[in-house]
Amino acid sequence: MQGISACLKRMKKMAGIDLKELTKKKSPLTEGHRMCPGCGAPAAVRQGLMAVEDPVVIVGATGCLEVSTTVYPYSAWRVPFMHIAFENAGAGVSGGEAAHRVLSRKGAARKKIKFVAIGGDGGTYDIGLQSLSGALERGHDFTYICYNNQGYMNTGAQRSSATPVSANATTSPAGSVIPGKLERAKNLTEIVAAHDIPYDAQTTLHNPMDVIAKVKRAVETPGPAFVNILVPCPLFWKIDSCDQVKVCKLAADSRFWPVYEVIEGRHVLSYDPKTPVPIEDFLRAQGRYSHLFKKGKERTDLIAQGQADVEREWEKLLKKCSR
Repeated sequence: MQGISACLKRMKKMAGIDLKELTKKKSPLTEGHRMCPGCGAPAAVRQGLMAVEDPVVIVGATGCLEVSTTVYPYSAWRVPFMHIAFENAGAGVSGGEAAHRVLSRKGAARKKIKFVAIGGDGGTYDIGLQSLSGALERGHDFTYICYNNQGYMNTGAQRSSATPVSANATTSPAGSVIPGKLERAKNLTEIVAAHDIPYDAQTTLHNPMDVIAKVKRAVETPGPAFVNILVPCPLFWKIDSCDQVKVCKLAADSRFWPVYEVIEGRHVLSYDPKTPVPIEDFLRAQGRYSHLFKKGKERTDLIAQGQADVEREWEKLLKKCSR
């Protein structure tokens, strides 16, 4: 079993990260970006890009991050940023990377540039999945970061295929007929792994070093790479904005959101909680699950099913990690 301190040491050694030096760097994303207080997306982007040393071009799918950081005529980005439609971030980053590769071969582009696409779960799990799949299959040299807040939060918290079962969303409302979303969330990290790409990872904001190290590794790996980062949306998860890290830690400690990597097809567990907490602790911390705990109408059956789902998926992951 691997604790958080051991995981931190491993990730620091793996990535060669000097946190003292990183604090001296300017973030590609400035202050004043107009994201909601406590939103996990800016934290994921800032942490993820902290240790990236090469110049980057950001391709942003339509979503919370894009609309809040590029309000015309302003931009909160210190690096080149290309706004792309909801459905084609994969195509946009592919075109940019291919063009730069051709120009470099002809001697017209002499600077090494890394291409990073960023999208929420709506633009990644759902609307942009076909475009992403094509880019992965073609083998373009880029990194895709999904800031996964488990719903279409920019347009009012509609459910996505990343929204967990039983969560309350505006298009799957919890009421007297249905208890929130009826379908389980799509496992996109494993769908990406099935493309047999060099690097694929899943993490959350409970451990900044893990986010920093995994994005750094993704960007430095030749070929396509994918990092799926669970980020809270305080407004629609119905949590206090100051509880962002606490809720992310509950997600990891309950094993609701396993933290792991897939390196050249090999699954590697990054964090194995010494004493896993029950899924109920993670659910109770969020107002979007409050209907499961309503006095006199508790849905203990759905909570038990949620725990069973976690146990089943965790065992599947351990087998893939040969543990």
